[in-house]
Amino acid sequence: MTNIVLFGPPGAGKGTQAEILKEKYNLVHISTGDVFRFNIKNETDLGKKAKTFIDKGQLVPDAVTIDMLNAEVEKNAGVKGFIFDGFPRTEAQADALAELLKNKNTAVSAMVALEVEDEVLVKRLLERGKTSGRADDADESVIRNRIKVYYNETAILKSYYEKQGKYFGVDGVGSIDDITARLSEVIDQL
Repeated sequence: MTNIVLFGPPGAGKGTQAEILKEKYNLVHISTGDVFRFNIKNETDLGKKAKTFIDKGQLVPDAVTIDMLNAEVEKNAGVKGFIFDGFPRTEAQADALAELLKNKNTAVSAMVALEVEDEVLVKRLLERGKTSGRADDADESVIRNRIKVYYNETAILKSYYEKQGKYFGVDGVGSIDDITARLSEVIDQL
């Protein structure tokens, strides 16, 4: 199986690239945000559990998140692999993901991070904010904070996967096709 952890700061183009790679390599895209929204909207047991934390403004515990991801992986038994988007965020989550995949006789193949300079990200997100209707894409100070949080969180994971020889940084600037080609170069070698 090919299991990719796709990373990149807000505005790097993860969503766009995940859609393309999913089709190209016949992988299942698991976006943690989408999984949370689905479980909460459909009032699954895990969704109800997650909502109790979210309603209090707390982070959902790793155990609940992992259970949700496990359910998604179970739903898609027999696929060629997964693109994990938005997970893991911490070393504990990376260990939990490794354990989940090990139980399915597979592992994370690579962490691929789209690398884009902060100023380019800010410009992209402000542009997206004009059409997306997302409040967090319209305020430059909020955008800069989101980018800072991303780097603080992922610096740990970068070294976590580097130690395993599984970290690949990819230039996230250029046309969509150029970026896809760079990502494909990495994935084709796995």
